[in-house]
This record gives sequence, C-alpha cells and structure tokens, in this order.
Amino acid sequence: SEAVVLHSKGLHITSAAVEAGSAGGPREARVLEHRPLEQVALLAAEPLRAGHNYTLIIQFLANLSESFHGFYKSTYRTPEGELRVLAATHFEPTAARMAFPCFDEPAFKARFSIRIRREPKHLALSNMPIVKSVNITPWLIEDHFDTTVKMSTYLVAFIVSDFKSISKITSHGVKISVYTAPDKINQASYALDAAVKLLDFYEDYFHIPYPLPKQDLAAIPDFQLGAMENWGLTTYRESALLYDPVKSSGSSKLWITRIIAHELAHQWFGNLVTMEWWNDLWLNEGFAKFMEFVSVSVTHPELRVEDSFLRKCFDAMAVDALNSSHPISTPVEDPAQILEIFDNVSYDKGSCILNMLRDYLTADVFKAGLVQYLQKYSYQNTKTEDLWNSMTNAKITKTTFFPFQICPTGDTDKNELQSDGFCRRRPQPSSNAHWTKGETLDVRAMMDTWTVQEGFPLVTVTVRGKNVHLQQERYLRAVDSPSSTGYLWHIPLTYITSKSDTVQRFLMTTKADVIILQEEVEWVKFNVDMSGYYIVHYEDDGWDRLINLLKENHTVIGSNDRASLINNVFQLVRIKKLSISKAFDLTLYLKHERQIMPVLQGMNELIPMYRLVERRGMDSTEKQLKEYIVSLFKDLIDKQSWSDEGSVSERLLRQVLLLFACLHGYQPCVDKAEGYFTEWQKSNGTLSLPADVKTAVFTVGAQTSEGWDFLLSKYRLHSFNIERENIEFALSHSRSKDKLQWLMDQGLRGDIIRTQDLPHIIISVARNPSGHHLAWTFLEENWDKVVEKFELGSNSVAGIVTGVTRQYSTRSQLAQVKEFFSSLEEKSTQLRCVRQAIETIEDNIQWMDRNFEKLKTWLQRNHL
Repeated sequence: SEAVVLHSKGLHITSAAVEAGSAGGPREARVLEHRPLEQVALLAAEPLRAGHNYTLIIQFLANLSESFHGFYKSTYRTPEGELRVLAATHFEPTAARMAFPCFDEPAFKARFSIRIRREPKHLALSNMPIVKSVNITPWLIEDHFDTTVKMSTYLVAFIVSDFKSISKITSHGVKISVYTAPDKINQASYALDAAVKLLDFYEDYFHIPYPLPKQDLAAIPDFQLGAMENWGLTTYRESALLYDPVKSSGSSKLWITRIIAHELAHQWFGNLVTMEWWNDLWLNEGFAKFMEFVSVSVTHPELRVEDSFLRKCFDAMAVDALNSSHPISTPVEDPAQILEIFDNVSYDKGSCILNMLRDYLTADVFKAGLVQYLQKYSYQNTKTEDLWNSMTNAKITKTTFFPFQICPTGDTDKNELQSDGFCRRRPQPSSNAHWTKGETLDVRAMMDTWTVQEGFPLVTVTVRGKNVHLQQERYLRAVDSPSSTGYLWHIPLTYITSKSDTVQRFLMTTKADVIILQEEVEWVKFNVDMSGYYIVHYEDDGWDRLINLLKENHTVIGSNDRASLINNVFQLVRIKKLSISKAFDLTLYLKHERQIMPVLQGMNELIPMYRLVERRGMDSTEKQLKEYIVSLFKDLIDKQSWSDEGSVSERLLRQVLLLFACLHGYQPCVDKAEGYFTEWQKSNGTLSLPADVKTAVFTVGAQTSEGWDFLLSKYRLHSFNIERENIEFALSHSRSKDKLQWLMDQGLRGDIIRTQDLPHIIISVARNPSGHHLAWTFLEENWDKVVEKFELGSNSVAGIVTGVTRQYSTRSQLAQVKEFFSSLEEKSTQLRCVRQAIETIEDNIQWMDRNFEKLKTWLQRNHL
C-alpha cells in the first residue's frame, strides 16, 4: 500500500516524511486531507511492505481550541482580579486528532512519549511523571515525560498551567496529587484523602496493582463534563473536586466522592481493559458508575451511597421506556453518534443491570468474574461477550472478607452487613438458591437479553390462591407503540410475602410462568430492594393490598421497596394499566414517610405532574395539587433544622425539602429564608449560612430585584466560588424576564458566567414558569452557537433539548418543536435527543388528555 491514513482535525500539516527502518533517511510524503472524515493520508514515495517497520515524521501546527475538547484554552481570575491562562486537553471520544495526527480509535493502543516546552513560571503535567527538564533558553524549559504504558489515544492528557498541588502516598506506594488554581488549593484536601482511600480499595478489590507511579487529579476552571479518566492525570470541573468543609453542602461531598471513585475505577475498567469500539462504551461507563456504588459504600459508609445509586435506575428507565431508546450495546459510526451514547443508558442502565447481576450471582462470584476479566484482558480491548464469558467461568478460589463494619445508624429498617462490606436489609439466602438443578448458569444467555435489546420488562403478577401467575412484556410509553412482541428477557425475579421476609429467587426465562407458594399470603412484593431493572404490575386487588400495607404499617417493607412501589404505580398510570386515582391513593401514606429514598421518589413523581398542570394555567387545580404535595411533606419540612447537622442522607433530604417548600410558597419556609437572606445581605455576604440551606435562602432572596442584583454582585466575587452553582440556580428563578434573558446571554458570552454552566442555566430557566418560553426562544435563536461550543450529539446539547421541552404538553408546542428541528440540517434532525423530546411531549399531551379531569376530581374528593 502507498498510503497511511491517520485522523487529523483542524491541524495544519506543514510537512511529512516516511523513514524505513534501516534504509537511509526520511523521504518526503505527500499529504491529502479529507475534512468530513477528519482524516489525512500520507502518500509514501514507494510502496510500504507488510511486516516492515516505518517511522512517520510529521510537522504540524494548530491554535489552541476555543471549545471544551482537543487541546484547549481555559482561564481563571486570581483573587486580585488578574486573568491567568492555562491549556488542558480533553480527548474522549474523538478529539485527540485535534491535538496531534493519530490512529484515533480505542482499539489502536500505543505507548506515548511526550515532551512539552513551557515558560519557567508554568508547570506541565501529563499521564506520566517528568523524567528530566532541559533549559532550552533562559525563558524556555523542555519537560520530558516518561513513556506511558500501552493505551488508547483518548486517554492521553497534558496540562500547562501555574497550578499548585498537595500530595500523599497511598499504602501501595502510589503518589497522589491534587492540582488546582493556586488560591483554591485549600479546598483540595478532601479530594486527596478520598482518592488515597479509593485507589487503595481498587488495588485490593481487583487484585491488580495500579500500573503507573502517580495519579494526579486536576481541577480545570472551564470543563464541559463532570470529569475525565485520563490515565494518571484525571481532570475535573472545579465543583466536582473542590470541597470546603465550612461552605460546601452534604450533597457536594457525596458528588465529589462518587466522581473520584468513578474516574479511579476507570483506571482499570476503560484504561487497562478498553472496549474494542464505542458501541460497547457501556463496558467503561456502566462499570465505572457501578463501581462508585461498590467502592464508596466500603470506603465512605457514612455517605450512604446506596440512597442515591438506585434512584439512577428510574432515571434510566424514563429514557429507556421511549421508542427512541437504544440497546446498551449499539452500533455507532460518526463522532456525533459516538457522543450520543454517553447517556443514561450507557451509564445508569449499565450500572443497574450490573447491580442486578451481582445480586443474582452473589457478590463473591461476581467479583471473581470481574477479576478474571481484568487479568485476562489487561492492556487489550474487549467486547461485551468477553465479560459475560468471564462471569460464567468465574470460580471462587478464595473469598476475601472485609473487616467487619457497623452499618450507619438512623435507618429504622433492619440492616444486616454482607461479607462484601455492604449494608443490606436482610441476609441474602445462601448462593446455591440461584442455581437450578446444579447446571452452571449461562451468564451470557441471560445478560444478552439486557444488553442486545433496548427497553425493559413489565412483569404482571396475578395471585390466585397459592399460585402466582407471571407474565412479561416490554414496557413502552409511546402513544402508538409498535408491538412489543418478540421481546423476551431472562429476569432474575426476587420476592417477599406477608408470611416471609426471606428473599425468594426465581429466574423467569419465558413469556409466562407460575410460582407456587407454600401457603396463601395477604400480599407479595416483587423486585426486593429495587435490585432488578424491571417494573411490576399487581393484577386484581394486588395493588389495593400493597396500598393498604403502606397505610397500616409502611415499615414492614424496606425503604427501597417503598420507593419502587411509588415509581411503579405512576409508570403504570402512563400505560393505562392503573387509574391516576389509584396512584394518588398510594401517595397518601407519604405523610408518614421519613426515609430519603421514598420521599425523593414521591417528589420525583409528583412535582413533574404539578409542572405540567402549572404550565397550563389551570389555576384552581394547580393550587390544589400544590397544596396537596406540600401537605404530604409538611410535617417533615417543619421538622427540618436550618443547619448542617446530621448524616449526609439527612442533609441531602433537608436541602431538597427546604428548596421545594420555599419554591412552592410554603409560608413558614419562605419567612425563614427571607429572614436569613436579610441578615446575610446586611452583613454584606460575610454571614456564614448553613451550606444545606443556601439554595433555598438565595432562591427566595432572588425574588426581589434588589436581592437579585445583590446576589449577582456576590457571584462575581472570587470568594463565592463554592456557592457559584447555588447562586446560578437562584438567579435563574427570578420572575423578571429581562433578568432571565440577561443570564442566558451572559452564559453564552462566557465572561461573567462561564459557558460551561450555560446548559444548567437554560434548563433552570425552562423550569421557571416565567422563563419557559424564553428558554425555547433562546435555544432556537442560538442553536448554531450552542452546537459549536458543546458539540453536536453531546450530553450538554441533549440535556438542553430535553430540558427545555420536558414540560410541554400542548399540540401547538409539539408542532413548534417539530417544525424547528425539521428546519435544521439533516444531522441535527436525526439526533436522538430530538426524538426523545418529541416523544416526551406526545406522552405529556396524552397524559393531560387522559388524567387531568380525574386528577381534579380526586383532589376535590380528598382535599385535606
């Protein structure tokens, strides 16, 4: 062959040459560029022969990227107001080609040797430590970094900045450092300690030493995502790494710990063993998301990560219930399609089905399978079936038990600690309960049903005496659903009954089946602890019995089980299996609920309904629904102290409840928040507010024009960096259309408000009744700029599209959205988020048509 084809995007190649191993010097090569494919071809002077070694020498130049990917420019201001510039990289999935010509696909692994020239006032970081620094001139230094291990291009990273750092050595001898802008280094120690604990945990858990000498964590002032797992140099947006013990909230501590756990898990899943192509991205992301749960619950049990992990399964189901969903493992070709699968399905559904598999196989067998997979495929690339084969062949050689830990107190449910350091509600029955007649389980046959087809099953349960009849079908929300025949899952069902709280297990592999109980029962509850990725419908009087149970004595079943009943009942209303009044009958019990999972789930179901009604200007019903929701949580809201005391779950709940109460005009909350805001304003912002109540206080304060201006003046100050997101949220809940418009315009400009925060601001403005038209118009008018900044197909663009349209429920809004997107060029029209947005609006229209009158009647009947 004459040509070598490499990826290159936006690079100006000035010369190229090919050098054959031993024969003479380099010979010039012609360079052809194919822009649409982001490729260049180097045409060699003579044919290149298979099996021979050649060296390519390429001279090229490029500007630093103005977006958030490639080798890009970022800035920050010092406390004195001086603007400082740095340059950092973000390559995943296809932007390494913006920094250097390369074979930019995950299966082409190579070793990278990097040198960087910089001024003496800067420091350079890369994946590996510096081996030597050479003074080229008095004002120029060249750093030589050690050669990397074999890895994919998207993990290469380098940063040139004036950052400061703090370091520690892990018990396995790895040097961990956190790098931040110099004045923020005092907010780095929480992340450093968490990273040390987590890296040690992973080395023990995977039985594979971390292969590099160091791991740096760097907080980048301009960053589109949450974080990136570059090998040895993980990068984060500042709010995902910096923690101030006084100013940061409980939710911030949990979020930072989870993100660090996620990126460090990738050092094995993703970096050491990489998917062969992006269609199996979930192998990276579903795993890292799942490992957050495994690692944080052992290293930081007080954070109760399980309280936030399982909620993600419902988020994934919301997207997975649409026609526009996709299988976990799905074909992708161009960069925009690749970006699109960095979504809830790859991350959250991926982690939920792994959790389901672990619950099914038992933690020990599951772990043995993982270790085998990582050891077998180190420094290589894999496909999904490689993982299932490792799981099928997993044999437990020696069970490792964690030292005994005590479960966090404060949950009234019966906690029991598992051998793998998890808190579970009840002891798992012995693992042999999973296997039928001693056959080995074919994990691949079972798990293919979860990764190769999109969607998830609805299991319908009918109890007749001792016989429990089961049926499965695909759960689909769509208005005119295509037939869901042909979908079949292998579902690892679990259940408890009124007679026994020992978890029973049953693998359902057919369309219909029957379980025979030992005796008749008053009720049966499937999907124990929410560990399965499926929803359940109880036929005949099955729901009535469960609603009654919640009314009489809700703590008989665990808090996760209560949360899953709340979720499932509303999903069944959407597909006409249950009436809205039945679902609302179930919510009545929430008055007595005190646990975070069911309370948040109740809010997650009820508040979006309120938003739909609110958008329609149906005054009396809107008011009644709001009052009903407030009345359910009133006792719990009144009990909240305006402080930062309690466990992280209690703090998280306080933050959500108080913000909800203040946003929805619950007077005692509003009065209290106004009092705090006035005091805070009087002190010129020096008064220290409890971190968990800041968002509520600021949001109430931002309702007056003068309060809004005061908040903005503080937002622009360096000392309010930690509060940046709380203040943005508050500012975007103003009633003034001019202020909301100004906020979005500034986010696009990017000097007062960083452009990285624009997606959150647009979505917040869209949620605000005064802003939902503005947000849509802003999106229409600035579509090209938004796409240029955040990239077509990215999570940021998808979040804006679905966030702005999520509350639409009229036919004219539907027409408007369809018309705008069909007017764009073909690539934008085909985006999955556009299809999701349109389906969601259709679903909302249908929901309002079917349920509004019934809801009105129920509220009048039950007006308390």
